[in-house]
This record gives sequence, structure tokens and C-alpha cells, in this order.
Amino acid sequence: MKLCAHIENWELLRPFRIAGAKWTTATVVVVQISDGKYIGRGEAQGVYYLHETPASILKQVEAVADRIEQDISREQLPELLPSGGARNAIDCALWDLDAKRSGRTIWQLTGIDPHPVVTAYTIGIEPTAEMMADHAAAAAQYPVLKIKLDDDQPIERLVAIRAARPDAELIVDANQAWSFDLLTDILPQCVSLNLTLIEQPLPRGGDEALDEFESPIPLAADESCLDTSELDTAANRYDVINIKLDKTGGLTEALRLARATQEKSCKLMVGNMMGTSLAMAPALVVAQLCDYIDIDGPLLQKFDHPGGITYTSAEAAVFDPTFWG
Repeated sequence: MKLCAHIENWELLRPFRIAGAKWTTATVVVVQISDGKYIGRGEAQGVYYLHETPASILKQVEAVADRIEQDISREQLPELLPSGGARNAIDCALWDLDAKRSGRTIWQLTGIDPHPVVTAYTIGIEPTAEMMADHAAAAAQYPVLKIKLDDDQPIERLVAIRAARPDAELIVDANQAWSFDLLTDILPQCVSLNLTLIEQPLPRGGDEALDEFESPIPLAADESCLDTSELDTAANRYDVINIKLDKTGGLTEALRLARATQEKSCKLMVGNMMGTSLAMAPALVVAQLCDYIDIDGPLLQKFDHPGGITYTSAEAAVFDPTFWG
């Protein structure tokens, strides 16, 4: 077994801003694991709000490369690495390698039946409500829009977007930027604007006010649920759990979290930290189990891998196993 890893930069169509962060490129770490005949690949961007960077992920990967090259299994990975970007890239590379070695697809390995899915398309924060409405109008081919907001004029922005896209299903993602008072103040207007979902309104570690709260709009945990170890608390506060492979540390834990979430009677969402089709392919596996789907990373970029996931408007096709899995 031989492991190698490197950093790639993929330019975005436009600067992408959310509450507290901004990107102009999707900078990712790619891990390749070879057995001399087959090569498995995995991609990660990491968890920015936990201070992961491409450099820190690459350092983590290189620190365990010798152990991985001893033909370690996916089930043994948590003994080497915590959940996060490094484990995600390695775990996904091992899934890809397992599929190629066995001659079985990822669908056969996981027992999941594949079908195309409809992804949300994300509208980042812009300086004005009018600019966000213009972007929403330009995204007419996407029936589901995920709207990034902070605490600056959230309702004004949503009103403008709803006027521009009266037909769209709207999901809001505040990325921890709201207070409980702001949430409760604007919820009636959010109801009148017919929002489908509000994702992570309150800060991670500061959302205990949701313990007894009954929201008229479903609330989703993103930053507040990294992996299965945080599910019990999150399930008491949220209606939906957003699974991201960079948070869980790979597809193995993501599938475990998905099944545990279903047992809690919470709904499921799959998201992404941006990235190419190489990151979206394992997320599309999780998407088969989800009620809400956000795997639009390649749609926000100028370029993607040849042979990657094909998007027809909002529909993401099942990828070819020669690309991944």
C-alpha cells in the first residue's frame, strides 16, 4: 500500500460568503491510496469553524501515512484520527479502493440503491438584498434555494429573494449567526415567507434554549452535530440533522450517523463544505437516505473533474464507478 496526498485549488464562479467566512477558491486535500494495481481517491476541505485548514489536514494525513500503508481497515481509522477532514479523505479513498479491488460498486458495498437526486443551490451573502435577489432570479433552473444569512437584515433579504423567486423552495442557513431572541422575533415573518427549513440559527454550544422550544419551521443542526457522539443532544433540539463528510470523518461514520438519526425520528440532510465531484460522490451516497440534499459544490466552481457528477439543472446524476466507488 502506498499513500500520497496533495492540495488542490479550484476557483469559484464568484466569491462565496457566509456568516463569518468568505472563500474565492475551494482549497481541498486529495488523498490517493494505491495497492500497486488500483488507486482509491478521497477529497476533503475540512471543518473551518474547528480551525482545520488544508495545511493542517495534510499534516494529519502525512502523520498516519505509515499506518495506512500497513493496509489498515476503515473500521480502524478512528483509532488513528478524530473526525474531521483528514479522516474523511482517507476513509473515502479506502472506500474507493475497496470497490475497485472487489469489483463491486459502492452501491453494492453499502447495500444502498442509487438514483439521481435534486440538490439545493446556494445563494451566498451579498452586500445588499437586491444583489441576493438578482442571484436567486438568475438561478431559475434550481427549484430549491439555500439562502445564506447572518444577522444583518435577514428578513429584508428574504423578502427580496421571495419576490424574485415566488416559485422556489427556500432553505435558510444562518451558520450560527443568530441569537435566540432574533430567531423568535423573525419566525412569524419566516412562516409568512413559506420557508421550508432554518439551518443552524444559534451558535454551536450556545443552543440550549432550543431544548424546550417548538418551532413552527423545522430547525436543522449542522455545526451542532458533528458525528454520532453528538446526536443525542442535537436530536433533542433540532428536527433535522445535516450530515457532512468532513464533519463525520468520512462515509463510514456518515452512514452510521444517518442510520442512528433515523432511529431518533429526526429527518436527514446531507451538505457539503464545497469541493469537487470527488467530494460530492460519497455525499451522493448519503443523499439516497436524506430528506434534504445540498451537494452543489461543483455548481459553485468554474471547473470540475472530467467524468465527475453530471448536473442537469438541479438534478445530480449517479456517478460512473470508474470515477469513484
